Amino acid sequence: MAISKLSGLKREDFQATIQGKQTDLYTLVNKAGNEVCITNYGGALVAIMVPDKDGKYANVIQGHDTIQGVVDSPEPFLSTLIGRYGNRICKGKCTIDAKQYSFAINNGPNHLHGGPTGYHARVWDAEQVNDQALRLHYVSPDGEEGFPGTLDITVVYRWTDDNELVIEYEATTDKKTIINLTNHGFFSIAGIANPTPTIEDLQCQINADFFIPIDDTSIPTGEVRSVAGTPFDFRTMHAVGDQIDADDEQTRNGAGYDHCFVLNKREVGELSFAAKIMDPATRRTMEVYTTEPGVQVYTDNWATGYPGQLGATFPRRSAICFEAQHFPDSPNRAFFPSVALCPGEKYTQTTIYKFGIEK
Repeated sequence: MAISKLSGLKREDFQATIQGKQTDLYTLVNKAGNEVCITNYGGALVAIMVPDKDGKYANVIQGHDTIQGVVDSPEPFLSTLIGRYGNRICKGKCTIDAKQYSFAINNGPNHLHGGPTGYHARVWDAEQVNDQALRLHYVSPDGEEGFPGTLDITVVYRWTDDNELVIEYEATTDKKTIINLTNHGFFSIAGIANPTPTIEDLQCQINADFFIPIDDTSIPTGEVRSVAGTPFDFRTMHAVGDQIDADDEQTRNGAGYDHCFVLNKREVGELSFAAKIMDPATRRTMEVYTTEPGVQVYTDNWATGYPGQLGATFPRRSAICFEAQHFPDSPNRAFFPSVALCPGEKYTQTTIYKFGIEK
């Protein structure tokens, strides 16, 4: 029986035949012995094992301990890859080259995260390149969940000796399409537990002067608003919970934070600092770097305390997500950065989650 040394997860518990393909558990280990565990069902991250200030290890990402748990999760997007379109498309419709396309309505009146059978619910072909890298590959057929074009996607997870989880995406299409890939990691850097502690005490910094306001169905209003004087000003580090329930239309519309922040960039596509969180109790930190123009910050506002792996439970606001991406509803917003991908072009993205300890 193969058991991941730090996480306690059993490889055999992730081995099944789903969609005619084999699922498995892959463990990446760096020179410090720190672990990242991934299953090829949805590319879900199920463990990131890193130490705190006292050298005590904990899993800092929410996940399940069996493949069936991943498949049947009350949170279908729990720490998975997301596509073909991360975030929302208004009323599940957009026009590409004068033709209207319709997608599943799975979030109020809108389309969310590629639909019920998006990339989070697909078995990816997996190749463990070495002890510190996993390559995942998926071919999304023309018309899958309504999206045009056959999309050929490769995602590589690399776990560096500096405790950086590097996620590199590439994709090509045979027909003009839209694409907005991301990873929906539910991070709990205090460590998952029963119950997993709130993220409201985390210190947080977000490198964004502007954010994208939403209506009461979480669709952008069209405005790009300054964070100054709002609950969305994280330009200097402060607690996530300081204004999460502020008497503010935007925090009400998101039931907390569920908004895209417009990252400060010197040039389009540069790999640059996006955000940082620090847990005061354990002194664990996580920094986010990305080539994407935005990051959707979600404070797990709808969790119910459902069970996760090895006895952990996940109450409301026990995780924070930093989903590197283009902006919500971009296909219907000509003034947002384009999410179109044409034949002969290559979609690329690099996002890094770097773990550390603040003395």
